[in-house]
Amino acid sequence: MKNNNKHIKYFLGIGGIGMSALARYYNQLGFTIYGYDLTSTELTRQLENEGMIIHYQEDVSKIPDDVEEVIYTPAIPDSNLEIVYFKKHNFPLLKRAEVLGRISENIFTIAVAGSHGKTTVTSMITHLLENAGKRVLAFIGGISKDLNNNFLYSENPEFMVVEADEYDRSLLKLSPDIVIITSMDKDHLDIYNDLKDLEDTFISFASKLKNKGTLIYQNQLKVMENIPVKKVSYGIYKEADISAANIKVDKGKFIFEVIAGMFSSFSLSLSIPGKHNVENCLAAIALGFQLDIPQLSIKKSIESYKGVERRFDIRISNSDTIFIDDYAHHPKEIESTLDSVKMFFPGKKITVAFQPHLYSRTRDFANEFAAALDKADEIILLDIYPARELPIKGVTSKIIFDKIKSRDKYILSKDELLKHLKKYKPEVFLTMGAGDINKLVPVIEKILIKK
Repeated sequence: MKNNNKHIKYFLGIGGIGMSALARYYNQLGFTIYGYDLTSTELTRQLENEGMIIHYQEDVSKIPDDVEEVIYTPAIPDSNLEIVYFKKHNFPLLKRAEVLGRISENIFTIAVAGSHGKTTVTSMITHLLENAGKRVLAFIGGISKDLNNNFLYSENPEFMVVEADEYDRSLLKLSPDIVIITSMDKDHLDIYNDLKDLEDTFISFASKLKNKGTLIYQNQLKVMENIPVKKVSYGIYKEADISAANIKVDKGKFIFEVIAGMFSSFSLSLSIPGKHNVENCLAAIALGFQLDIPQLSIKKSIESYKGVERRFDIRISNSDTIFIDDYAHHPKEIESTLDSVKMFFPGKKITVAFQPHLYSRTRDFANEFAAALDKADEIILLDIYPARELPIKGVTSKIIFDKIKSRDKYILSKDELLKHLKKYKPEVFLTMGAGDINKLVPVIEKILIKK
């Protein structure tokens, strides 16, 4: 395919949430964007509507001759025909993390890392800075409901806000001025040897701060305390530099006091559910104070924040049925989400449909998944979503199923799940997982609304 435009960026895996934000960035700068992904989705269709040229088969004839740079995600297997072609013909190949690192070198960069919570904190900070009148360039690992996008572009940005991914140690490519670390739970054991290996990577990341940079961290992460940089801790515990007190639920909102140490304390109302989101907003508040954002502006931004799609996303809420869609794919996230559901909807029967993500994660955390899911009253397991992995012998959803203590448990296909919901009406129903379970959400909504 001939194309005389010398400024072509080619994205392998363009439909990923992180890759699509980067594609939007270069599209905004005036580059011609081509890309490949395995399937057409709502997000890829949006990218096409924005002028990007995308195809969905491994087909080297679809690749323009004059590609300036190829950007790819680690989720692309080495056997992919297009990446084989690019390597054979010596095209410039860069991982997404390397490109983000390059961008971060010349702009004040706020990087949000952590096993959980980083997408919410990244989107909160973006919302806070934009509301404060700052020029922001943001790469978000989910669709912000405030932006209806995973990307924000400003001319001559003052700040870059970016989600720092620990998978493949990608975060080490960034050059941050402020680092926020939300959590460090054992995960990605296909990359990390153990929890200490993961912690060491986060320590290395925090140690990469530019001169006079600041580390903001959840105060239970004690391994952060000895890093020789300026530090601010946050958390719901009173010993944190910025903490929360008198937390309660009132009319579907969290109401609490922000105790800000050297800064004046103030009351806050948080509209998004989940006690973990109280901590997430404390991280954003800590960032706001570090950048001298006025307290009133911080308060207004947090109280107007709408959340992120697939993060405790309440799709239906009426007297008959509650339906929540959530991205939880790690035992700690499942546990946290179910605890929050019980707090918001006490006494109601909770049914969860969980799609395990990755064979390796299922194998490594089968016991923990079972224990977390047992917090629900009824548990439905779907087949494992493989993502970037090939099957592992003996690893199926059944290894979680067998460890679940509840008798009210099922392994169902997607079609069987839909039939189950047509027959039995749940009081509170959750879909959980980082795979393609979200594609069922519109169908489930129709089923539950009809019932």
